[in-house]
Amino acid sequence: MAVISALLIAAVVAVIAAGMLTRQSVSTRSLEAEQCRVQSHAALLGGLEVSRQLLLDARRRNVLTRPDQAWALPIQSTLPNTRLGPFEGRLVDQQGKFNLRNLLVNERVDAGQLRSFERLCEMIGIDAGLGQRISQRVIASYPRVLGPPASAQTSVQNSFVSDRSTSPGAFQRPVPATQPMLRSLDGLRGLDGMNEGLLARLDRFVSIIPFNTWVNANTASAEVLAATVPGLSLTQARAMVVERDNGLWFINRGDFVNRLRLPQLSIDALDVGITSEWFLLRGQARCDQRRVGMDALLYRPTQGIPKVIWTRLGV
Repeated sequence: MAVISALLIAAVVAVIAAGMLTRQSVSTRSLEAEQCRVQSHAALLGGLEVSRQLLLDARRRNVLTRPDQAWALPIQSTLPNTRLGPFEGRLVDQQGKFNLRNLLVNERVDAGQLRSFERLCEMIGIDAGLGQRISQRVIASYPRVLGPPASAQTSVQNSFVSDRSTSPGAFQRPVPATQPMLRSLDGLRGLDGMNEGLLARLDRFVSIIPFNTWVNANTASAEVLAATVPGLSLTQARAMVVERDNGLWFINRGDFVNRLRLPQLSIDALDVGITSEWFLLRGQARCDQRRVGMDALLYRPTQGIPKVIWTRLGV
């Protein structure tokens, strides 16, 4: 009995010790994971601040926004005395792409921008049906006026608008959005016919910026320029892009229009410029075997340091 009792006690003690060791191991791993998360977050914030400074310095050196400037190079920054690898990231000019927000101007669908997006979809291999569904999804996420623009006389006569749909001037009231506002192209994943390959292709040519913007002729692809400029063929746009990327940057909007060699076009008829205010930062930080990603939309005003509009961790 004494031997059996001793064996039972030893077994109980072994089980208790094993449980304590297991709990200690789990607690240690949890602590290490939390420490890694905090350090990764700090590295991502450090990379974000480096990116903002790069954009600010580039604006101070040159008012033009061009892909040969320091902001367009890969970004690396390292925190001292940590287990982290370097922050690795890159800034992407969102105004070098077609801004889907431009499909609506002053709460009305812009037919010209809609045609430009259709041309772009055709050039980059996006099915016309899917392009139409993308347009409808974007348009549905903003309030919009369905009726035609009112003349000044009509506005005076119908200045009173009641809550009734039959009220004079009711057609001028904005229809509320029926879909959540899109912050990025990820919001298009649920569309019929969309897949990761098509989404990646769209990402090269299309952006979603919170405000209406022009296309930067110094950073835009040939496809975006051909879709944006009426009468400009893809072949002509590619020749212009090759010339531009060899160092003949557009110095102002007039220079761009002159080099188009399309006499029927005027500067005022084009939503094309030579500077950019909106950039997307895509970066990641490593801690041991873990990797944490971040996307951030940055707005660079004419004066002052660039602002962070939104960030998304864990991408």
